[in-house]
Amino acid sequence: MTSLVLTITETLRYRGKIGQWAWVLHRVAGLGTLLFLILHIVDTSWATFYPELYAKAVDAYKTPLFTAGEFVLVACVVYHALNGFRIALFDYRPQWWRRQADAARLVLLATVVLLIPVFFIMAGHVVTYYNERVFGAGKTFDLGLDKVIESQVPFAVGTVVVLGAAFVLSVVSSLVSSPKTAKKGLKKNAQQKFIWRFMRISGVLIIPLVFGHLAMVHVINGVFDITKVGHTPLFTNLGPNMVQGVMEHPELLGTPVTTASNFVAMRWNTMLAGVYIWRVYDILLLALVVTHGFNGLRYVINDYFRNGIVNRTLQIAGFGTMIGLIIVGGLAILQTVPATTEKMLNARAATTQVVNAEGQTKTR
Repeated sequence: MTSLVLTITETLRYRGKIGQWAWVLHRVAGLGTLLFLILHIVDTSWATFYPELYAKAVDAYKTPLFTAGEFVLVACVVYHALNGFRIALFDYRPQWWRRQADAARLVLLATVVLLIPVFFIMAGHVVTYYNERVFGAGKTFDLGLDKVIESQVPFAVGTVVVLGAAFVLSVVSSLVSSPKTAKKGLKKNAQQKFIWRFMRISGVLIIPLVFGHLAMVHVINGVFDITKVGHTPLFTNLGPNMVQGVMEHPELLGTPVTTASNFVAMRWNTMLAGVYIWRVYDILLLALVVTHGFNGLRYVINDYFRNGIVNRTLQIAGFGTMIGLIIVGGLAILQTVPATTEKMLNARAATTQVVNAEGQTKTR
C-alpha cells in the first residue's frame, strides 16, 4: 500500500514526460473499465435470472450520475484499447521504441478525435430522453442518488463478503503452507512468457469486439433505448423489444412485462444462419475481457501490495471474482437456449395479431 501512495505522490510531483503519463492513464483507464465490467456482467445476468432487479439497474443507469459515468467509461475504454494496441505493436517491433513518445501522442490525439463524434451522439440520446420522457412528460429533474445507492449496495456487500472470504483463505494458506522453496526458473519464465503473450494477443482481439459492443449498446443504441416502447435493438430480427399491444397484454410473453430484460432477450435470441450470433459474440467478449482485465489487475496488485497475506487475499479475491463472472455471465447467456427464441417468435406473431386487431377496432 505504501508503494501505491508513493507512486501517486511521485507521479504528481515528478511531472514526467509523455511516457509516464501514458503509463498512468493506461492503468487508471484499465481499472475504471474493470470496475464497470464487474457491475455490467452481474447486472446483465439479472436480465435472465432476476428481471425485476435488472429493470431497477437500468433505471439507475439512466440517472445523471451514471450518465456522466458512461461518458467517462467510453473515454477509458477507447484510450485503454488504443494505447494497449500501441504497447502490443511496439513490443513486437522493439526497433520502433525510439518513436514511442510520438506514438503515445498519436494515441491521445486519436482518442480525442474518436470521442468527439461519439460524445456528440451520446449527448443526443441524453437530450432526447430528457426532452421527450422527462420534461416532456411533466417530470422534474432528479439526480437519482437514491437509485444509485440502492443499486450499488449489493455490490458493496458482495465486495466485503468476497474480500472477507479471501482473507480467511489467505490466512489459512499461510498457516498450512510449507516453507517457501525456490521455484523452477524455467517453469516460472514459461508461465510469465505465456501471460505476457496472452495480454498482448487478447488485448488486440478485444478491440473490435469492445468497440462493436460500445457502438451497439452505448452509442448507436443508448441505455435510454432499452425501455423505449417500440424500439428495435440494433442488428436483431425479432421485432421491437416492446410495443403498446404487448404492454396491454403481458400474457403474450408468458411473464410480467419487463422491457429492460426484453431488450437483452431480443439480442441473445436473434439467429443468423441458425446461429445465435450475439450469444457467440458476447461469450467471446466475456471470456477475453474478463481474463484480460483481471490479469491486468494481478499486475497492479503485485506492484503495490507487497505484504504476503494482503497480496494473497487480493489475488484470491480477484481470481475468484474472475471465475465467478465467467460462470455467471456464461450461464446467463446460455440459460435460455433455445426455448426463449420459440417463445419470443410466438409472442411476436401474437403481438402482431393484437396490434392489427386494435388497429381494426380503432378504424371501425
